[in-house]
Formats: sequence, structure tokens, C-alpha cells
Amino acid sequence: MTMSPDAQLSLLTRGVVDLHVREELLARLSTGRPLKVKAGFDPTRPDLHLGHTVLMQKMRQFQELGHEVIFVVGDFTAQIGDPTGRSATRPVLTREEIEEGARSYAEQAFKILDRERTRLVYNGTWLGKMSFADVVRLAGKYTLARMMERDDFKTRWQENRPISIHELLYPLAQGYDSVALECDVELGGTDQLFNLLVARDLMREHGQKPQIVMTTPILEGLSAREEGGRIVGDKMSKSLDNYVGITEAPETQLGKLMSVSDALMWRYYTLLSDRGEDEIKARRAACEAGAMNPRDAKIALAKEIVARYHSAADADEAERKWLAQFSRREVPEDMPEVTLTLDADTIWLAKVLAESGLVPSASEGRRRIKAGAVQVDGEKVTSENAELARGARYVIKAGKRAWAAVTLG
Repeated sequence: MTMSPDAQLSLLTRGVVDLHVREELLARLSTGRPLKVKAGFDPTRPDLHLGHTVLMQKMRQFQELGHEVIFVVGDFTAQIGDPTGRSATRPVLTREEIEEGARSYAEQAFKILDRERTRLVYNGTWLGKMSFADVVRLAGKYTLARMMERDDFKTRWQENRPISIHELLYPLAQGYDSVALECDVELGGTDQLFNLLVARDLMREHGQKPQIVMTTPILEGLSAREEGGRIVGDKMSKSLDNYVGITEAPETQLGKLMSVSDALMWRYYTLLSDRGEDEIKARRAACEAGAMNPRDAKIALAKEIVARYHSAADADEAERKWLAQFSRREVPEDMPEVTLTLDADTIWLAKVLAESGLVPSASEGRRRIKAGAVQVDGEKVTSENAELARGARYVIKAGKRAWAAVTLG
């Protein structure tokens, strides 16, 4: 894609929250050489979700402009554990968990990034070779006072909660990635700003030109709501079970996206949709004026995302199934979304009723099944031994007003 430096700057900075420093970015774009653009991901969980894709879409923009995108799998830094946003020390992962997460991340990244134009690296390649003396020298390039300016460290210190020494090394390790790769630009979420700025200092200490830092917004999870005119809620996270995984089944993705509030839908449009800003504004105005049903706007967004990670045909089929479930007037659109993780391929329906909170116990679940009070996807179930399979999303009714959309993972 041929584009002037000013036009590139306009496109690349759209939606960006923090930019250090704008003039430096324009100057490097004006040289005409491809920039080295880095983003790092610790494989602490085996799957990517829509929250990760906000950043990856920005990486894709750099690729399409002809720049070199470096996807850093933090197989080494994952052993330390990023303390960002943590109120306590993060549990240390096993090597097996890290390796599995790294393999999964690397493969899933190419659902968004161009495989042929992505440089995939593992930071264990250089960090794993450092001696203890190397680590001491690296630590000597940053002060404790500067490190304690970090909000989560400062808060934990003031509240007398422990901070492990290895956590202080994490920003240095992440920052050294940029030194090893001699990056021009590093991308990260807004919660990564401190770590990204540490890298600028370390690059300067190593005689390199400091990287430009760009941060993208943090995507709120499915349960976020509007309060006082703003979206509030936890960020999308697998550990908080408020996520949409990019490898989840089409029906699960669409069902989860249809569960978000109308206000959150527009936030998702802004950060996830490929539609132009003017088109999104027009669609929102139509909904607010009553000329368009917000549910239709939500379906359009959900189908766009499903088609991106699966296919247009999968999106159409997911819509058909969802409408078959929810077009009946008695099915509430605001039913709770529950995700249960299975150890086996199937699970007793009675146990699902209990673990999803629809009944107080599995025995009560069996009683309601026997009484004919339980429906799964609109079909009455009467066998107390009924089982549900893993990898699907079910709309379950257990009585007159007890409803839940249950995903079995």
C-alpha cells in the first residue's frame, strides 16, 4: 500500500490512546524505510480473545503499509508473570503450560496477521541466554524509585501487600526485548504503558534510538455496563470468564456477543468492527432515533466478527440458530451467560443445572427433569440420565423463570 507519511500517521494513530512521541513517528515514516514494529504476548492462557485483537488489528495496519511486524511470544517472561494490574503476585506457570500457550498463540495470531509478513520470535531466545551477571547489569540501568512509580506496585506497597523481587524484573525483561530487536515502534494496551516506556529508557542506555510507544484501548468484557454515560467493568479476560475466544464455535461467539448491553455494543463497534467511523455513527443514530432495532445492529456486528474468524456461511448459520432460540417471546434476551469447563467430553444435565445456578443441587435438577420442567434449546428433556456434550452453547430453562445460556468448554 502506497501512502504518504502524513496519511500513514493519520491511519496508524486512529484509536490510539497514548503516543510517545508523535513527531518521532512521523520522522521515521518520512524516511521511507520499513519500520520494525513489535508487540509482545505472554502465553499465560492457551487462547486469544477479542480483547487481544484490538492490538493485533493495529499490527495488521502496519503490515498493510509495508512495515515489519514482530510478534513476540513471551515464553521467558511468562515464567516471571506480568504484574500489570495485579493486586497480588501472579502464580508461576509450569514450563508445559507456557509451551502449550506459546504454540496456541503463535497459530491463532495468523487469523489476524499475515503469516507471510509476520516475524514470529520467542523472547527466551535472548533472555534465556543471559547470565546472572547480565541480569545484574540490566537491573543497574533502572532505579527502584522509578520502578515504584508504577501504580500497581505503589498501591500494593501502601497497602502492605507483598511485592516479589522477580516482579520488579518483569518490566526490565520486557524492555530488553526491544533492545534485542532494535525496534522502531512498540504496541501495547494502555495497561502496558509503564513497561513500554521502560523500554525507551533501556534502549537509550544501550546507545539505541528509543522506540515510539503506542497504546490501544482495553476492551471491556461481556459483563460491562454503562454508568453515568461511560462504560464500566473489568477488561475482557479468560480468568474472569467474560471473553469471546477467537477459536470458539460460531454459535458460541455470536451468542456471547448478543448478550452484551446496547451501550457496550457501540464500544465493540468502535474497537472491533471494520466498518467506517461514519457508518457506525449513522447506525447508532438510527438506533437512537428508533429507525433501527438495536438487536439488528448487534446481530450485524456479531456476524461480522464470526465471519472474520470462521466464514460468512458460519455467521449465517449461527444467526439462524440464535433466532430459532430467541425469537420465541418467552425466551429472555438478558438471561445470564454461564461457562463451565469440563474434564470429560460430556456432563450430566442435572449437574449442569446445579453448577450454572439454575437449581440448588443436582438432586433438585434430576427432580425437575423427571417432572418435565427442563428444556434444552427449546426441547423438553425427561431423562434423568441426560447428558450434554462439550464444545457447544445451550439455552436451558429449568422452571417458569429460571433461564441460562450455558457454554460447555
